[in-house]
Amino acid sequence: MTTEMIERILSKENLEEAKCKVMSNKGSAGVDRMKTSELPKFIDEHGEELCEAIRRRKYKPLPVRRVEIPKEDGSKRNLGVPTVKDRWIEQAVCQVLTPIFEKEFSENSYGFRPGRKAEQAVIKALEFMNDGYDWIVDLDLSKFFDNVNQDILMILVHKVIKDPDTESLVRRILQGGVLVEGTYEETKIGTAQGSPISPLLANIYLNEFDKELMSRGLRFVRYADDCIICVKSEAAANRVMSSVTKWLTEHLRVEVNATKTKVARPKEIKYLGFSFYQKNGEWKPKPHIKSVKKLEYKLKPLLKRNWGVSMEYRMKKINEVTRGWINYY
Repeated sequence: MTTEMIERILSKENLEEAKCKVMSNKGSAGVDRMKTSELPKFIDEHGEELCEAIRRRKYKPLPVRRVEIPKEDGSKRNLGVPTVKDRWIEQAVCQVLTPIFEKEFSENSYGFRPGRKAEQAVIKALEFMNDGYDWIVDLDLSKFFDNVNQDILMILVHKVIKDPDTESLVRRILQGGVLVEGTYEETKIGTAQGSPISPLLANIYLNEFDKELMSRGLRFVRYADDCIICVKSEAAANRVMSSVTKWLTEHLRVEVNATKTKVARPKEIKYLGFSFYQKNGEWKPKPHIKSVKKLEYKLKPLLKRNWGVSMEYRMKKINEVTRGWINYY
């Protein structure tokens, strides 16, 4: 007999909502090449069979498809693209677990949470800076999503939901594997960045860090794995940087990138695409030079004279890029 929580996840209403969400997000195909447009047909033909496999703990997600995205520093970020049908199940799990864990999360956590956005994180950071907490510990977590300790994560999930069927399902999602250039690899650590459930699991994991910072009375802002801590002096910032680095390693087995993590003034950091400057004694935000360069890079091919498209189409694409940039900044 299955638990009440797993039946909520597999309820007709929840699965329908998850289907609509996956289809509206679109996204590329996984290893089975199924398109989002094919999901309704799959559900009609195999949906009940898949749900029954979950109830019997026999569900086995297909491996995610590895995609490498270049980063500004020349390194690459690993994304994992699940199959459409696995995205459907992950989304259904998220819809039930999110409201439960939202009650646990910190007010200073803004990434991938309902009703919260990057702009609010920047405003909160400015609030701290303008209250005199303008020495910044700028943390860089080394390949955080790739290195999440799954055993610690599952302990944190269990602490809140205490539901064996749902925990088993989450563990199966985590350990579905990854296909790298046609070769299957196990996923005994990490959570696939790019999957519907990954941001929630990241927040569950780093919520322990939030609680530690709050217990110390520290002012901080976190957006997923992007975190800054604001203190009043350089000496305090160096002490905090040293102690939180140690805490993250010992308690969450998260490695802090020593070359990128630094103590700095607001004008020396880039946070969520913004840099900061002081005017009349007040810290203010502006788009970081790297964000401006990124916009220029996106616009360059759209402005080429020899691009064989109509002016109407050209303006449409330019407007899409510039509107998105303006709305963010």
